[in-house]
Amino acid sequence: QVQLVESGGGSVQAGGSLRLSCAASIYTPSWRCMGWFRQAPGKEREWVATIHTIAGSTYYTDSVKGRFTISRDNPKNTLSLQMNSLRPEDTAMYFCAAALGGASTCPSVSSRGAYKSWGQGTQVTVSS
Repeated sequence: QVQLVESGGGSVQAGGSLRLSCAASIYTPSWRCMGWFRQAPGKEREWVATIHTIAGSTYYTDSVKGRFTISRDNPKNTLSLQMNSLRPEDTAMYFCAAALGGASTCPSVSSRGAYKSWGQGTQVTVSS
């Protein structure tokens, strides 16, 4: 089973930027949808963004649209999340995850159950 390892988390002031990365241990072409989730203390894990690794289509939750950008480097088996204009409410543990997906879309893109492989997470803290 593919292993996912996140990196790039840290502490930043509001308005700052961070770039998260997720490295996959092996190339798994069947995992067409790669995404990011986050979980703040005492809250449910919520979906943030997903990319279809073949079609390149991207999906974002409303609260991060225009601020976050998800991207994928297929030759390097890495997934990235560029986070700009960070807010204190973005503070959370961020997880990358992989789902099978469709030929060109990511069905149930925001559903945790659609993702079958998860990383251990990287902490992002945004201070006001």
